[in-house]
Amino acid sequence: MLNIVEHGTPQDRPPLLLAHGLYGSARNWGVIAKRVERHCLTVDMRNHGASPWYDSHSYPDLANDLAQVIEAHGVCADVVGHSMGGKAVMMLALTRPDLIRRAVIADIAPVTYGHSQQPMIDAMRAIDLTAVATRGDADRQLQAHVDDAGVRAFLLQSLDVKAPAWRLNLDVLSREMAKITGWPEGDFTPFEGDILFLSGGRSDYVRPEHRPAIKALFPNAKFAKIPQAGHWLHADTPREFVESLKVFLG
Repeated sequence: MLNIVEHGTPQDRPPLLLAHGLYGSARNWGVIAKRVERHCLTVDMRNHGASPWYDSHSYPDLANDLAQVIEAHGVCADVVGHSMGGKAVMMLALTRPDLIRRAVIADIAPVTYGHSQQPMIDAMRAIDLTAVATRGDADRQLQAHVDDAGVRAFLLQSLDVKAPAWRLNLDVLSREMAKITGWPEGDFTPFEGDILFLSGGRSDYVRPEHRPAIKALFPNAKFAKIPQAGHWLHADTPREFVESLKVFLG
């Protein structure tokens, strides 16, 4: 099973499961999990963090992983997923709707995107880990490949400096990149439950032309936007993100 970090204590209502995006980890949700005042299950997705490494990284795989976590903690859950985690939650809703009470999809749509996250893998691979004694050593090397200090800090959360080694299965993530940025074809039964597509106003991941694809799979989908947030809306605007969750999840 996935590595789970729990926040809060069990309540009468279902737990809140939080699934991170590509190159992330359960720790990305720490601030949100503390503020939302729920029993939260934050997970390291497969091939990330302290969760098992596998040879595949498809959305049916990721959805099945989340299903195992929910089944181990109760009959259903409220589920939130960001980016890659959002696609995993969508696949979970389409294949195991019985496990979801309500879902929030953070800044992603069920479509194939034209960009690739491969440059980030290339940048991480370029670091000479034998020359890394501190996180600062790694950051100085990473500067040659990644200009944005915030992105570097995000990537370096997955570096185990003591090992030293990445807590990411870079080989599999690289090989499966087309699946990660894509969306699987299939004759899915639409998810009729309550689902919110929450996007960042400064992000272009969820565009008006994506709405037909969303509505075809999620006919009861609702849409909301946090104007001042970018793609990492839960990190950019945690207060507004938490309020959005509280309003929609009840």
